Amino acid sequence: MKEWRGIKSFLLVSFLFSITNIIQGKELTELKPPSPQKVPFLMEAHGIERIDNYYWMRDDSRKSKKILNHLKSENKYLEDWFASGEDSRKKLFKEITDRIPKKEESVPIRMGSYEYFRRYKPNKEHAIIIRRANKNASEQILLDVNKLAVNSDFYQLANWSISPTEQILAYAEDTTGRREYLIKFKNLLTKKVSEIKISGTSGDMAWSSDSKHFFYVKRDPETLLPFQVYRHLIGSKQSEDVLIYEEKDPTFHVSVGNSRSMEFIEIDISSTTSSETLLLKSSKPLESPIVFFPRTLNHLYSVEHDPEQDRFLIHTNWKAKNFRLMESALPKSKKRSQWQEIIPHREDVLLQSVLSYPKNIVLMERESGLRRLRILDEKGNSEKVVSFHDPSYTAYLAANPEYASSKFYYGYSSMRSPDAIYSVDLQSGRKRKLKQAEIKGPFSPSLYKVQRKEIKARDGTLVPVSFVYRRDLYKKGKNPLFVYGYGSYGISVDAGFSSTRLSLLDRGFIFAIAHVRGGQDLGRKWYEDGKIFNKLNTFHDFIDVTKGLVNLGYGQAGRVYAGGGSAGGLLMGSIINMEPNLYNGIISNVPFVDVITTMSDETIPLTTGEYDEWGNPANKKAFKYIMKYSPYDNIGSYSYPSILVTAGLWDSQVQYYEPAKYVAKLRDYNTSDNPILFKVNLTAGHGGVSGRFASLEEVAMEYAFLLRSDNN
Repeated sequence: MKEWRGIKSFLLVSFLFSITNIIQGKELTELKPPSPQKVPFLMEAHGIERIDNYYWMRDDSRKSKKILNHLKSENKYLEDWFASGEDSRKKLFKEITDRIPKKEESVPIRMGSYEYFRRYKPNKEHAIIIRRANKNASEQILLDVNKLAVNSDFYQLANWSISPTEQILAYAEDTTGRREYLIKFKNLLTKKVSEIKISGTSGDMAWSSDSKHFFYVKRDPETLLPFQVYRHLIGSKQSEDVLIYEEKDPTFHVSVGNSRSMEFIEIDISSTTSSETLLLKSSKPLESPIVFFPRTLNHLYSVEHDPEQDRFLIHTNWKAKNFRLMESALPKSKKRSQWQEIIPHREDVLLQSVLSYPKNIVLMERESGLRRLRILDEKGNSEKVVSFHDPSYTAYLAANPEYASSKFYYGYSSMRSPDAIYSVDLQSGRKRKLKQAEIKGPFSPSLYKVQRKEIKARDGTLVPVSFVYRRDLYKKGKNPLFVYGYGSYGISVDAGFSSTRLSLLDRGFIFAIAHVRGGQDLGRKWYEDGKIFNKLNTFHDFIDVTKGLVNLGYGQAGRVYAGGGSAGGLLMGSIINMEPNLYNGIISNVPFVDVITTMSDETIPLTTGEYDEWGNPANKKAFKYIMKYSPYDNIGSYSYPSILVTAGLWDSQVQYYEPAKYVAKLRDYNTSDNPILFKVNLTAGHGGVSGRFASLEEVAMEYAFLLRSDNN
């Protein structure tokens, strides 16, 4: 009898446990990931054969029912996984959005007769673009993006520009996430949008000085490379537009814009290692553009018009790896021997960007991995330095559209200080805080500690790392650690503020940014040491920084996490093949993981322009080197950590099928019981869903994944 009571008790507990699991969404034992069909596809290069069982997942039309159904099954599996245990997505989303002011305005920036700013209204996903003559004048709504987006699952206002007459607004919109922009024109006097539209553009735009002609860049319909510049007569059909420049080399891409002086239309043509600028006087839009200086192998340069001094400032790497600043009058520009040096090359300082003013030059530079701003007089003397105090931070030049201004604007934040916009008087150097982002709820920067350290990589190189944590929650060697990285294209990930990140820090996480080689943190050489045949340095740096932080007590072994997106997703894919047991969880956003296959296909957008970044697999040496790290090709029978991968169906930079194939193959080889999850945004592209708050749902999902992985 006692035995039967025990059996009844056991059965009751089992029944209740079963019912609980069913209520949560699915019994744990029934939670099975999608099992897509395997169709072997043979690829051969340089005598090496590769079999891709999931090559069939590629559909450039995005219309295959079989593939769409598979992607939907991945989304369902992700939902089932969250339903099978603790699902904190809604709680985190509310927590994150509660910190954001429901009504918010940007700092007004003067352009011509008006100052322009954007406003967010409560419970609205998109901004309203407004102008006014001054702060006491009536406001004119230029665009209410909420109304523009009302009938679209995805909507992005990519760019907008006011004509010199201040009567026409051109704006570029994307309704797929494919980054193929439709340009529209709005008459600001009648408030009517023209029926004339320009399709298939990059979103770049420039005006003639009389506002009668408009310049834009057309994308190649197959590769999506921006390669043609057209002149459009306002009021005419796109079919009547005139081609004024076409780039024939597919390794270069083209952009167009007005100089800050508004006296020139600039056509910039660039690859990873070379560039060229063409100029056209805004007052003479029917003339042909002229070359400032013809492109030369391994020469990168850009120009900034300085009409007060009748010159162009030239930001150039000619005989200057970290760039220097030179000047030239336009008639002498084609002979570098006649350029005059203003700021010489420095081995320890990277010159990043330049702004010209009638009596001043503003420089943004990077020294010891940190940005700084300097104000010089027109001759390059009389230095004034804008000072910053945190051990790690980010500073950037904000919108500075006017050449003839007595001040410039910059932004600043650190990992504990919310983003702030400042103006700086060019003559005195005095700075003034105009606005700092508001954080709703309990928040104090003093609760958090920001640190920056150098950790020795395996080859002896010292790699910087910036990190932040809550002082009162730090326990040496006991905290969960999340390490973020990118490490490609010379892009540096600076240590700025994130209000969403507080949800991790307030739960005891240490958040770190590994400034690995492949970025440009320590100058141009830092970038070159992490590309093409040095690419393995990027992955080794990240792994070594992670281990170094744990060894120093900034993180607990077994509670280490990592994340990165796009090329940072490649970083994630490589490090878990190399060190599958180092990390407990990985977030890989829109990851570039099938490097060999993508870089071997010139029809895929961006491929040809990136040979100087990764190498061309048609070259045997490059092929063999890429094969050492390409994540998809190096998946093995490893005990992989918990992994969350995201993708956008309409992504033009990393095609959706790369992460789709990657997830399927990972599951084939994974020897652990850890989940491999895949979230596909079926109406979005590389940047994820659109909207001020909607985009934060994915952040909440990622954090919920991390917290659950850490509690298991």
